[in-house]
Amino acid sequence: MSIQNIDVLYTAVATAEGGRDGRVSSNDGQLDVVVNPPKELGGSGAGTNPEQLFAAGFSACFQGALGVVARQEKADISGSTVTASVGIGKNEAGGFGLEVALTASIPNVDAETAKTLVEKAHQVCPYSNATRGNIKVDVSVA
Repeated sequence: MSIQNIDVLYTAVATAEGGRDGRVSSNDGQLDVVVNPPKELGGSGAGTNPEQLFAAGFSACFQGALGVVARQEKADISGSTVTASVGIGKNEAGGFGLEVALTASIPNVDAETAKTLVEKAHQVCPYSNATRGNIKVDVSVA
């Protein structure tokens, strides 16, 4: 796998302090959240966690990619949603890994069109491109 060179149009900057049990904020002040491990991982669950933030980013990005593809295909995706489920667990190497399930609901198109749109969005989405070949990502239509 090779590193892809891109023409950067925007750079997001966020800083964490305290790791998984602390705070994360963006340099522009738009994001400032407490992070805590979920109860399932022995934490308090009092704040958000990196997996929720990743799920939020991936679902929003994928929805945006779906919009790009829908405009190209002249498809009506109004009322559509994308849900990302991000799982974390131990991997074979003794560390931790992630897996993602993306589910799109596109009520104004038939099932075959929805499947085609989602497959094309998966090729366009920057998160899909960043994770491809690195973690398991399942994409489906509700």
